[in-house]
Amino acid sequence: MTADGANGAFQDRNRRSWGRVARRPHKVASPRFRDEVQAVLVGGCQSYKSVLGVGLGRSYSDSCLNPDGAVVDTTALDRLIAFDGESGVLRVESGASLWDILEFAVPRGFFLPTTPGTRYVTVGGAVANDVHGKNHHRAGTFGNHVLSLGLMRSDGQELRVSRDQNPDLFQATVGGLGLTGLILWADLKLTRIPSSHISQQSIPFHSVSEFFDLACESERDFEHTVAWVDCLSAGDNLGRGIFSRGNWSEVGSLTNEPARNRLSIPFDPPAMALNQFSVRAFNEAYFKLNKARAGESTVKYGPFFYPLDAIRHWNRMYGAQGFYQYQSVVPPNVARDATAEMLKEVSHSGQGSFLAVLKTFGDVKSPGMLSFPAPGATLALDFPNRGEETLRLLSRLDRVVDNAGGRLYPAKDGRLPPEQFWRGYPDAETFREYVDPKFSSEFWRRMIAG
Repeated sequence: MTADGANGAFQDRNRRSWGRVARRPHKVASPRFRDEVQAVLVGGCQSYKSVLGVGLGRSYSDSCLNPDGAVVDTTALDRLIAFDGESGVLRVESGASLWDILEFAVPRGFFLPTTPGTRYVTVGGAVANDVHGKNHHRAGTFGNHVLSLGLMRSDGQELRVSRDQNPDLFQATVGGLGLTGLILWADLKLTRIPSSHISQQSIPFHSVSEFFDLACESERDFEHTVAWVDCLSAGDNLGRGIFSRGNWSEVGSLTNEPARNRLSIPFDPPAMALNQFSVRAFNEAYFKLNKARAGESTVKYGPFFYPLDAIRHWNRMYGAQGFYQYQSVVPPNVARDATAEMLKEVSHSGQGSFLAVLKTFGDVKSPGMLSFPAPGATLALDFPNRGEETLRLLSRLDRVVDNAGGRLYPAKDGRLPPEQFWRGYPDAETFREYVDPKFSSEFWRRMIAG
């Protein structure tokens, strides 16, 4: 056994979710090779109450924490196993990051079929949270492009799961928050790209209704759509923002770009630095600057898909108390009214931030039982943790989402009420049948206890 937790040695380490609200002591093992995983996993299940596979820790919530048990860190299992250049099918270990895939795939004319807002996510995490991107109306979720998975259960048995083999367990594993077993590898269908650049258009809008008109207009001709929203605007400017839409450029090279962190937040700023006055000033300046720059441009894929990856430790900007991310989806028939109502609540509270994202989901159904996306509009908001004041605001937003028949994203929300989870995910009772009895997380214990 080694001191760093490899080869079956579980070591004491503190782990924190990306939102940094909760920090918990954990028992952590870090196998380096797949043939070590069975002994690590079975040993962990025998020695501790429960286990959980974890990756790069970009989940904002407690779904990536297991303080009453142990975790198996998969990030050393990061190898690309096989690639078919004709079909674009890549077999990759679960601990490989999306950045690892892009380094290999982009120069060969391939890209991820859909991608979240950071490339520092493991493949296992992308499957377990069934992540989505700016092209949901075309491509659906990450799980739509997973052909098969290698899954190890707590008894050490390795299963191949797909739409044809163990299909119910496949549906439970995609979006299953890592609770059905440890994902060892995945077969992914990559997509061909003509260049590594995006032809984009930036369009200012001044209301929630304008956003939805733009989103509807853009879905037919543009693969990627998303909007930044000024969540503290009010009155006639409620819901104003910048709408971005784009397609892969037919002109340009297939060169990869270095994943540089040009900026860094080296320490926790004082809580008073992020207040409604500083955020309002920033949002006002950001809207005016981007309004002046509106129009067409061609950009590298990094700034388009992963703007925050350029800032190292950007989650520190909210201070030592951390932050909550709140992401909801509401059905299309009530999306305009519900979105406006949520933004009114945020604006009135003065608790918004400059990272607010609004987009629409299409009708492409995910294979996952607990997959978050559904047809409608999704609003993602960040709130500095101000204790009860923030929790009361989130409860008010809960009521809006609940009344609209929507739901919240478990990977993002560290205080999702259990009753709202069970209402929002009608397949959750079926999912429970496929949870490995020795796998758990802080999130899951909250849900079943509630």
